[in-house]
Amino acid sequence: MTVQTPFTIKAPFETKSVPVLENKAADGDANAAFGELSRAFEAFKETNDAKIARIDVVNEEKLARIDAAIDQARTRLDRLTLDGRRPPLGVGAGPRDGVAVEHKAAFDLYVRAGESGGLKRLEEKALSAGSGPDGGYLVPEIVERDVLARLANLSPIRALATVRTISGGQYKRAVSASDAVSGWVAETAPRPQTASPTLSELSVPAMELYAMPAATQTLLDDAVVDIDAWLADEVETAFAEQESTAFVTGNGVSRPKGFLSYETVANASWVPGKLGTIATGTAGAFPSASPADVLFDLVYGLRAGYRQNATFVMNRKVQSAIRKMKDPDGNYLWQPPLAADRSATLLGFPVAEAEAMPDAGAASLSIAFGDFKRGYLVVDRAGLRVLRDPYSAKPYVLFYTTKRVGGGVQDFDAIKLLSFA
Repeated sequence: MTVQTPFTIKAPFETKSVPVLENKAADGDANAAFGELSRAFEAFKETNDAKIARIDVVNEEKLARIDAAIDQARTRLDRLTLDGRRPPLGVGAGPRDGVAVEHKAAFDLYVRAGESGGLKRLEEKALSAGSGPDGGYLVPEIVERDVLARLANLSPIRALATVRTISGGQYKRAVSASDAVSGWVAETAPRPQTASPTLSELSVPAMELYAMPAATQTLLDDAVVDIDAWLADEVETAFAEQESTAFVTGNGVSRPKGFLSYETVANASWVPGKLGTIATGTAGAFPSASPADVLFDLVYGLRAGYRQNATFVMNRKVQSAIRKMKDPDGNYLWQPPLAADRSATLLGFPVAEAEAMPDAGAASLSIAFGDFKRGYLVVDRAGLRVLRDPYSAKPYVLFYTTKRVGGGVQDFDAIKLLSFA
C-alpha cells in the first residue's frame, strides 16, 4: 500500500535547515519563530505518519532532523516571548545577550564539573586581566549585580554611602581642600583676580575581600539547584559582615579605611582632613542632666547643606539607651519606622544600625551623624571571581570567591561624631 503525503518537505528542513532557522531567531522576531515552529510541527506530523506507514532510513533521518528543528524553534519562541514581557534594561542589552548566556552556561559547567575551557576561551576573547586557574574566573554579570544588591541591603554604610565601580585597582580624583573664592561686583566694575582653590588628590585603593563557601559534589550534581543563587547566598553574609566592620573601623591596611580611623578634632576647631567631634561632657556616658541636649548639639554641629540628608549611625546598645530619652513635653526622641521598608528616626532623622560602631565608653566615638552620601565613598572593582578547589577539603568542593572593594572619607565636613568624653 502506497501512502501519499500532500505536504512536501522543503529544503529548510533538510540537513541545512538548522542555520536558516537560527538566522531568523537572531532577528528577534517572535512571529517568525512561531511560524517556523508551526511549519516544523506540520512537517513532523507528515513525516511521522509516513514513518509509521513505511519505516525506512531516509524517513528516520528526516524525522530526527525535523524533531531537532522543533526543539530549537520552541526554545527560541519561549525566549523571545519572555524577552517581550520583560521590561527594557536600557541601551546595550541586545548584542551582548548571547555572550551573557554563553558565559552563564560556561560558568555553570565550571562550578558543577570543573570544566574551565569555556570560561578560559571567553575571558581570553575579552582580554580579561588575571583570568585563569591562578586568579579564578569571573562570575556572570547578573550574579555580581545580585551580590552587590544584597550587600547594599545588609551593609548599612554601603547603603548610605556613594558607591563607584572602577576597572583598575585604585580610584583617584581631585578634591578642593578649601572653598572657592568668589564675590559680588557691579555690572561695570573691574573683576579682581580671585585666589586659586587648594586642590588635593583623593585616592581610594580597592582591597581584596574573600569568602570560601563549600559544597558537596552531590549538591553540585543536582540539576535542580540554582548554582548562581546558591553562591550569592553563601557569600553575601560573609562579605557584608566584613565590609560593615571595615567601613566603620578599618585601618586602611589590606582593607578599606573606616571613618572612625581618621584623625578627629573638636568641632569648634574643625579643619579639612579631620572629622569634627562633639563631647558629651561625661566620660563613657550621656550627661545625667538633660542627656538629649548633646544630640541636639550633634545635629546642629553639621552644616545645613549636609543636614537635610543626614542619618544617625550607632549600634543597638547605644540606640537602646537613646530610645528611653524624652523631650520636655514627654515625647520620646526615638520613633519607630512608619512602614516596613522605612528606618526608625531620632529627632526626625533616620537611624542606621551598624554593629561595628563601638559601645559607649570612655572617649568612645559611638554615634556618627552626617550625610554619608557626600561624606563616605565605597569603591568596587568590577568583577567577582571564583576559583574552584576540589582538593583541599575532600569530599567537599571549596569555592574561593574574591571581590575587591575600598572605602574612605571623601568630604570631612559631612560627618560629625559624638565623643563620650
